[in-house]
Amino acid sequence: MEGSDQAPHDIENPCIPLVTSMSPLSSLCCIYRVPERLRRVSEKAYTPQVVSIGPLHHGKEGLKAMEDHKKRYLQDYIRRTRVSLADYVQKVKAQEAKLRSCYAETIQDENDRIFNKPWMLQDVWPDMRLLENQLPFFILEELFDPDKIKVSSNNNNIERLSILNLCHNFFKTLMHIEGTDGNMEKLCASKVEHFVDFCRNLYLPLPLKPHAKGPLETLNTPSITELHRAGVKFKVGSPKNLFNIRFANGILEIPKLAISDETELTIRNLLAFEQCHCMENYINDYVVIMDRFVNTAKDVELLVKHGIVENRLGDSSGGSTLINNLADGVIVDSNDFYFAILCEELNEYCRTSWHKWQANLRQNYCNTPWATISIAAAICLLILTFIQAVCSVISALPSKR
Repeated sequence: MEGSDQAPHDIENPCIPLVTSMSPLSSLCCIYRVPERLRRVSEKAYTPQVVSIGPLHHGKEGLKAMEDHKKRYLQDYIRRTRVSLADYVQKVKAQEAKLRSCYAETIQDENDRIFNKPWMLQDVWPDMRLLENQLPFFILEELFDPDKIKVSSNNNNIERLSILNLCHNFFKTLMHIEGTDGNMEKLCASKVEHFVDFCRNLYLPLPLKPHAKGPLETLNTPSITELHRAGVKFKVGSPKNLFNIRFANGILEIPKLAISDETELTIRNLLAFEQCHCMENYINDYVVIMDRFVNTAKDVELLVKHGIVENRLGDSSGGSTLINNLADGVIVDSNDFYFAILCEELNEYCRTSWHKWQANLRQNYCNTPWATISIAAAICLLILTFIQAVCSVISALPSKR
């Protein structure tokens, strides 16, 4: 009996290996593999083409040629800072455990071979925006000492810049983002995880508008063409805030958006990072609202006409396809949608028949000065005819004696 009592305890619990073999993600984790449902839409948008920055793509055959140039830049950096390579290696070794904790998967060390290939900035720049191709920002701050690195300014003066300042100047120039200087205070006060997080912070609204968020009653937001038919006018919004889409007095303001292949790469990786790491869905909700606005090439043409969209793809159908494809794989939280109130206001405006009649008259009958004059003349003629008819009736009535 004693043996039978012990038997259940001798049987290995199959659940134990499942629990003990998996270590929990560190709270420092901020660099992830892109979710498969997003990668399936566009593999190239998440894969470095020229240079591997972090370990996830290090050693891949197509990226090995850049290793020579990495070594040259390392030599130049050591020469300018006058700090030995051993000192830098020691700094990195001291942070190794923390560095590894920033990645969602275990990093294995591998040897690689070096080849030679010339490079250009525009070739390397796209790879710096890929979620899987990142280094934790804290190690860059650790290695970059502004007291030892001096940069020439536009007026040829030598000034000391922090890694945050350098990244801000670099990214805002290449990403063509205007009015981001105010975001630097927020960046300095918060923790930047890596380059993708840095780019996301440049785009985020400042300050946030909590009153604009809320539950989304319907997903059927009118398209740009439908809004145009309802009499909505369009205006380019402030470039300081990509999320500052406002509607007031029949005017919809949308910040300018440049559509290109780089746009797709940047937004896709911002989306992937947001879905893997962030609590807020600002990029996600922006992609959703733009997807609702743009259904056809006609929608893009209207946005281009009003200066809201700069279409670098050439044709309007390509622009609409890119915007719609960005929304593939996104998840809409109908209970916490950043543009919920905006959608309600637009739907309410389009439900008013008077706005549609007014827009139809203006767009189809008063779209040129001569058409307006003709309409006015016809109305005057109709009024005069009515007055003449009334006078004729009055004159035909028997007069009182």
